[in-house]
Amino acid sequence: MDKDEVWHRGEQLAAAHLLGKGWTILERNWRCPAGEIDIVAVEPGREPVVVFCEVKCRTGLSFGTPLEAITGAKLDKLRALALHWLRAQSRPVPSFRIDAIGVLLSPDGPKLTHLKGLSR
Repeated sequence: MDKDEVWHRGEQLAAAHLLGKGWTILERNWRCPAGEIDIVAVEPGREPVVVFCEVKCRTGLSFGTPLEAITGAKLDKLRALALHWLRAQSRPVPSFRIDAIGVLLSPDGPKLTHLKGLSR
């Protein structure tokens, strides 16, 4: 599998994970001049939450877990991208957060880790 296939497969698995939990996906690969948000979704509930999801996928652990690739600088960029998305909306978004989904494509099958509410 080449790099693009790994990335695409990881994002598909992450989206399926969210849909399986009853979430609604609003955007995939939303782009603006500042960069790209992998998935923008809504977590249902009494007060639904817009969630900006960063997806990291790897085929092995030689360079650490997929989520270890999210550095402080990457988190700062995700915050900036979330603000760009929020400003582009025609209606206010009362509640939002940034999550990360790590996907490890192992011979035993994919393993997903979903971290809610990234912060430093």
